[in-house]
Amino acid sequence: MALFDLKTLLSENSYPGRGIVIGKSADGKKALIAYFIMGRSENSRNRVFERFDGGMRTRAFDESKLSDPSLIIYNPYLSVGKEIDIITNGDQTNTVYDFVTAEPNSKSAFEDALATREFEPDAPNFTPRISGICKYDFDKGDFYYKLSILKSANGRPEVCNRYFYNYGAESGIGHFIHTYKCDGNPIPSFYGEPEEVSLPNTAEELADVVWASLNEDNKVSLFVREVALDGTDTKEIIINKNK
Repeated sequence: MALFDLKTLLSENSYPGRGIVIGKSADGKKALIAYFIMGRSENSRNRVFERFDGGMRTRAFDESKLSDPSLIIYNPYLSVGKEIDIITNGDQTNTVYDFVTAEPNSKSAFEDALATREFEPDAPNFTPRISGICKYDFDKGDFYYKLSILKSANGRPEVCNRYFYNYGAESGIGHFIHTYKCDGNPIPSFYGEPEEVSLPNTAEELADVVWASLNEDNKVSLFVREVALDGTDTKEIIINKNK
């Protein structure tokens, strides 16, 4: 598989929708997670990211303009102690969290949780649900991660196809999955394996690349998290277009 340049992938795509990037920093010392949201409608663009203890939520920037919260207000990020990070593009974050906390020793809680969910009911797009989980082993200074996408069968809502990908972390390499292949009407879903991308050393560098490369009209918010693999430190960046 080709190693893609994240800046190029984003700058050449006006509407990847929502996206998750997970991987290991170039120096091999940190896990890096990025999640961004975009929007074409006023309702989708009327959002900001907001941190709270144990996670991160979306909320309406202007409550008076919020028309339908069902698919746009959720917790994109939740942590399970220091050892597990969960990141998704919808309320399935809470589903994964519930399964992981109920069965902390299960190796399949992520998959079991998402087996209970489907793509979003937003015909005609049937937006895929994308999800990621990181599990850290600070004693070994390492981690592994999983990504998933739940999508309709080529736009046919009668069938939900569920795909899961498991990765051992490699220095300087991440994997990028997003909801849409590109802009359109209806919007075509992402297809194929998550794209393998090169990663920098720090959260700041990753945030700069992603935010600067997203389409100016459609980008809404960005969350980047950096976890030191020796367990000593974490760092987070939130950028909201609405201020």
